[in-house]
Amino acid sequence: MQKGSLESHLFQKCREPPSWNTRIKIALDAARGLDFLHTTENTVIYRDFKAANILLHENYNAKLSDFGLARLGPPVDKSHVTTQAVGTYGYAAPEYINTGHLYVRSDVYGFGVVLLEIITGLRAYDLNRPTGQTSLVDWYKPMLSDKAKLKKIVDLRMQDYPPEGMNKLAQLILRCLLNDPKSRPDMSEVVLILERIGTIRMDPKGTKASSSNSYPNRPHSYHPSPTRHQLGGGVGGVSPRRQPYRHTNG
Repeated sequence: MQKGSLESHLFQKCREPPSWNTRIKIALDAARGLDFLHTTENTVIYRDFKAANILLHENYNAKLSDFGLARLGPPVDKSHVTTQAVGTYGYAAPEYINTGHLYVRSDVYGFGVVLLEIITGLRAYDLNRPTGQTSLVDWYKPMLSDKAKLKKIVDLRMQDYPPEGMNKLAQLILRCLLNDPKSRPDMSEVVLILERIGTIRMDPKGTKASSSNSYPNRPHSYHPSPTRHQLGGGVGGVSPRRQPYRHTNG
């Protein structure tokens, strides 16, 4: 890919950090990719949605990559499939980790995690952060509904952004991260919401990420994405070239 992955642009110091408009464009392209998988005649669950798997072409056109863990969704008379829980720490939906039950909207949870990375510039899971801050969702989710706190967690490198758009994006993230998969929006709705957010104009006076940001310890260097891990019990897999991974923190 000409521009590498979203992961490298968010977390690699030598990369120019993407603007608000670019981040929304990337998120929308990725959302359309997931929506396509979810609405095909034979529904596909991506199962390992993360920033490292969003590759960027020229003009920041985003495409999904690495379908090694993808699998067919449930039959029409079932709500989920039961399978061995695999994925990447920080992105997998709680119902999948805890029970091995994989819903189409388990992908929506992972998408919400990536949106949280997009607005904060921080990794979903980072053992280098202090206790209580290892999981980005656990750390920042409570702040998304508070406009004052939201301003403090926005990526300092993003520069200008529309406050209304940021608030709506935060509300979308909260919906994507709901514990009950049936309560999460489907990806078709996510696409529509992101399209609307993308039309919100920047405040002429400009709104910048708060320089008084006291919450995150900002990363100063690039670390590769956490490797895949076996997250729980269950049976089955999708690809003979993909084995359930073991716990490492690299």
